[in-house]
Amino acid sequence: MSGYTIIWAFFGVSIACALAYFLTPKGNEQTVIRTVIIMSLVCCYLMWTITYLAQLHPLIYPKKVGLRPHHQEKF
Repeated sequence: MSGYTIIWAFFGVSIACALAYFLTPKGNEQTVIRTVIIMSLVCCYLMWTITYLAQLHPLIYPKKVGLRPHHQEKF
C-alpha cells in the first residue's frame, strides 16, 4: 500500500474522462452526457482517494481497551 496507487488511479480516470469526452455519441444532449460521465468519474475518484488516504494515514490511532492492568500502556 503506497501513495503511488493514487497517481496510477488518477491516470486511469484521466484516460477514462478523455475517452468519454471523445466517444460520446452525437446528439442534442451531447454536452449533458459528457458532463454527467466526467463529473461522475471525478467524484468517484475523489471519494475513493479521500477514503484511501484516511485509511492509509489515520488522524486518530485506535486505543486498546479491556486489557488487564499490567498490559496497559501508559501515555
